[in-house]
Amino acid sequence: MRLRHWILLFLLVLLAAATLWEVSLYKTIRRQAARDEARPADAIVVFGAAEYNGRPSPVYLARLEHTFYLEEHGFAPLVITTGGSGGDPHFTEGGVGRDYLIQQGVDAQKILAETHSETTFETVKAVAQMLKARGKSTCVAVSDGFHLYRIKLLFASFGITAYPSPAPDSPIEAEPFARALYSLRELLTINLWHLGFHV
Repeated sequence: MRLRHWILLFLLVLLAAATLWEVSLYKTIRRQAARDEARPADAIVVFGAAEYNGRPSPVYLARLEHTFYLEEHGFAPLVITTGGSGGDPHFTEGGVGRDYLIQQGVDAQKILAETHSETTFETVKAVAQMLKARGKSTCVAVSDGFHLYRIKLLFASFGITAYPSPAPDSPIEAEPFARALYSLRELLTINLWHLGFHV
């Protein structure tokens, strides 16, 4: 009986600790989402989102518009757009992002497009390699707020200092249910990353 009692107590303590960890992590994700850390850096990196037949989705458009603002205000001499095809045989997120920024007036020579990544981990790894190949080590990372804590962690793991800057007009962050849902998804993916899964 005594052994069962101690096992039960141990499991309850373990459950309480895990719950506290998850609550703390969720709060950290949300704190980062509300914080704009943009400052002069080597590059502005905009994380891709869905595109429709060569046109950015509302989520991607919000990220690109914020990237344009940062570029116009001189935060970095280089912009990196990111994202693979997502199954689209004609367009990539990185390519669509590059074309949009060029249409807005950004000098094409200032833009690099990463067009092969399909996950956040793959994007960060590819961008880190691009930056290091040019002797660079810092970036302003642009995405929806819920996404930025994981991005910051991943860049740090590759030796890059990222300054998160959330898209202020994110349609996901503007809707409470979507904001909570995507933040919970981030909580899950961060836990998976700590366990060694590259997502």
